[in-house]
Amino acid sequence: MHVLTILDHPDPKSFSSAVAGQFCAGAESLGHTTELVDLHAEGFDPRWSMEDVEGDASGRVPPDIKAEQDRIARADAIGFVFPLFWWGMPAMTKGWVDRVWSWGWAYDQLEDPNKSLQKPRTGVLLVPAGARSDEMDEKGYTSALETAWIAGTFGYFGFASRELILLNGSKGSDARRKALLDRAYQAGATLKAPD
Repeated sequence: MHVLTILDHPDPKSFSSAVAGQFCAGAESLGHTTELVDLHAEGFDPRWSMEDVEGDASGRVPPDIKAEQDRIARADAIGFVFPLFWWGMPAMTKGWVDRVWSWGWAYDQLEDPNKSLQKPRTGVLLVPAGARSDEMDEKGYTSALETAWIAGTFGYFGFASRELILLNGSKGSDARRKALLDRAYQAGATLKAPD
């Protein structure tokens, strides 16, 4: 399989960057090819603009979006790595989703969130979170994220298999962080072909 990993963190030395590296290394251990997209390093513009609106209406896709869609076309699995930011995605990830997974390319209906214009792919979200898992579960944040992302957004992406891996305690001890990096490696090393 070819695995595309989308990284959103401005610091190349961040824990999120390390998670992305471990996820890719795990996938490569199975013989998969990998491609890492560092949205900040590449200067992706997350702002939804009139060019995007006009492109949707006319079928003329902006060149930066066409390049991203071409990357996706090559992928059998897509991993997303971004820190949990105010109980959601950081702006760069959200903008990438808004602009790249466009109406008429990713989906063209709203009745069935599991139906996409895209081929089936495996999708994994690796999300470092400073909060503890028991705190998130108790307050309903984990189930809210699963509903929004796994049952909602990423169904339209054609992810036949999709998983949210919250890397809770990412601001913790060195031992805790190492365990989370091992978990990211295992996520890559256990990737399955789309259902």
